[in-house]
Amino acid sequence: MRETEPMSYPIPSAAVLEPPAEWAELRQKCPVAGVTFPSGDAAVLLTRYEDVRLVLSDPRFTREGLARPDAARITAGDAEDIFNSPMARTLNAEGHERWRRMVGKWFTAKRMASLKPRMEEAADRLVDAMVEHGSPADLVSHLAFPLPVYVICTMLGVPEEDTELFKAWSDTFLNMTKYTKEETNAAHRNFASYMSRLIAAKREAPGEDLLSQLMAGADSEGEPMSEAGLVATGQALLLAGHETTAGFISMMAAHLLSDRTRWQQLVENPALIRSAVEEVLRFDPNGSGFGMLRYAHEDVELSGGTVARGTTVVCSMASANRDERAWGDPARLDVGRSPNPHLTFGAGAHSCLGQPLARTELQAVLGVLLRRLPDLRLASDAQELRRHEGMLTTPLQEVLVTW
Repeated sequence: MRETEPMSYPIPSAAVLEPPAEWAELRQKCPVAGVTFPSGDAAVLLTRYEDVRLVLSDPRFTREGLARPDAARITAGDAEDIFNSPMARTLNAEGHERWRRMVGKWFTAKRMASLKPRMEEAADRLVDAMVEHGSPADLVSHLAFPLPVYVICTMLGVPEEDTELFKAWSDTFLNMTKYTKEETNAAHRNFASYMSRLIAAKREAPGEDLLSQLMAGADSEGEPMSEAGLVATGQALLLAGHETTAGFISMMAAHLLSDRTRWQQLVENPALIRSAVEEVLRFDPNGSGFGMLRYAHEDVELSGGTVARGTTVVCSMASANRDERAWGDPARLDVGRSPNPHLTFGAGAHSCLGQPLARTELQAVLGVLLRRLPDLRLASDAQELRRHEGMLTTPLQEVLVTW
């Protein structure tokens, strides 16, 4: 355990595309480090690959435990944070394994591959509009954000014109310091109310979308998902399906274009698209955002020390993905790296359910960009890129490109 004054967490970095300098030192000297969240609550930060993978897979560490009164809270005051929100508590009440069985069959790699042509068609349309707009253009507003919104809205049967509503709600949920208790809790209520109305409308006129299918489905014992579970599922998928993937797309472009030899390698050999996507997911210091939280239900010995019972643990997948013990030359982005068992989507029973969707979207959009705009370049120096600060996720504000 770190014996000096606990560090404030999250740890800032000097440049958007670079990891915090402290990560390497923590992995070497203090891989189980005391940290303080914006709320002032104490937690423990894990930075080594071995430890992060173990904690994310070990049943002695649970996400459900974060609802306990002694668990650390991220946000200041008594507003609900995303890890202990009504949405999270409802999904926990559904039973994690049961919920994953009911929802997970809609997010298989095979099913996502069948949707890839539609993703590519949508990306082509968005690139058409960006080209018509003219160079330079912001890749975030023209492509990285609207594509995931279109995809997840189509899958869930959510009207795309309501984008601004759930974007505002997600910004509130994911911000650690900007919003008051009243604003955060109102956003939770309003989003749940919106989803309840949408589900009621689908009961009257069901479609082929995922929410309609979930309403008609049941678990292995014939029990349907509860009404509250449907609402929380719609919220969770809508949030993760647009916010996280939009961030991945913009950061992928920034990393590949910040060193133009990477982009050119893919232009000349598109067969590397799949491995390039996995490598960017590993390499990006921002992709997993805040990290994943777990609650320790007993004392557990890790490679760098003991995590005590009752401790809230934050797993830095991004630091683990740069661990010198697990990777050869981890500070180099190698678009052909294989194998690549990165932890960006977590590990174990709580790994990201939507990872096949995210991977397929990233592969689709990268393929379209390489085909349509092989001469794509950053319109400004990579050092000028800026993140949205204070967020659990760390998306780029804009990525100006030219061609």
